[in-house]
Amino acid sequence: MVHFVGRRLVSALSVVLVTLVATFTLFFVAPTDPAGAICGERNCTQQRYNEIKRNLHLDRPKVQQFAEYVEGIVVGRDFVTSGFTQHCPAPCLGFSFKNDRPVYDMLSSRLPVTVSLVAGYALLVLTIGVSVGAMAAKRRGTASDRFLMSTTLVVSSVPYYIVGLMVALYLTILYPILPRGGWTPPSENLAKWFGGLLTPWLVLGIYSCTDYARYSRGSMVETLSEDFIRTARAKGLSDRMVTYKHALRAGLIPVITIFGLDIAGSLSGAIFTEKIFDLPGLGNLVVDSVSNYDLPVIMGTVLLASVILVAMNLLVDITYSLIDPRVRLT
Repeated sequence: MVHFVGRRLVSALSVVLVTLVATFTLFFVAPTDPAGAICGERNCTQQRYNEIKRNLHLDRPKVQQFAEYVEGIVVGRDFVTSGFTQHCPAPCLGFSFKNDRPVYDMLSSRLPVTVSLVAGYALLVLTIGVSVGAMAAKRRGTASDRFLMSTTLVVSSVPYYIVGLMVALYLTILYPILPRGGWTPPSENLAKWFGGLLTPWLVLGIYSCTDYARYSRGSMVETLSEDFIRTARAKGLSDRMVTYKHALRAGLIPVITIFGLDIAGSLSGAIFTEKIFDLPGLGNLVVDSVSNYDLPVIMGTVLLASVILVAMNLLVDITYSLIDPRVRLT
């Protein structure tokens, strides 16, 4: 088990390193002009342009720039803005001159919002989605199975942003059945925190449950036809124990892969949900940074997303090995 985790950890670190090099190359080595984008087209003098290049260290060789960026992640670095030197502590993911803040501070202030949103969403898809899929698989071919699967297909065929906009417009504004979305730190007011996230949780979670219901059903149908299930039934085990203890455990393996990648993608920015319900999370930050051409923030967000994705893949591999010991041999 230790060797298995060690191999996966080395592989994960190598992926993060490759992503770091690729991201830096894309934003700072490719034929782009970050200094010109920050300076803007209006009121951009040559003096200000040169000052921005000097403050961003863009006048130095590319290899030195990359070394300084990696050094900033490990030990921090200093930036000069408006004539003042500001220290960016480790892990320094760059400095946003448009916001006059370290990128890490901006990401860390937005991350709790997205984590709170994704946590509620994950709870809904695992409880409702997997349960509906298991029930449909158990009743394969019946009217209830066809009804459940048809409903999930109809719901998932509608684009998510349309569902979110309709709920926000009709159920929170015109007919205030559900509370409007908003963000309140749980440390300040737990009730307002829950109320502000309830509607986004329901919209994002229930919509995504449709996919997980189909994934779970397909996996469970295949698992219920395996030999070990027939053996368990031949031993006299109850249908409930066979379905929810033995079949569900084996059937969850492919669902875990989808779930891990899905959570990683959602953590890196649930853009539509945060925009529709006015949540100041990573998704909102990404949209604002792209529109403002704030390259340090975009690059920091890409790196954070890659770390989250790699970490979730590693967690999925470890979970695999706990559910199915045969995975440890690969």
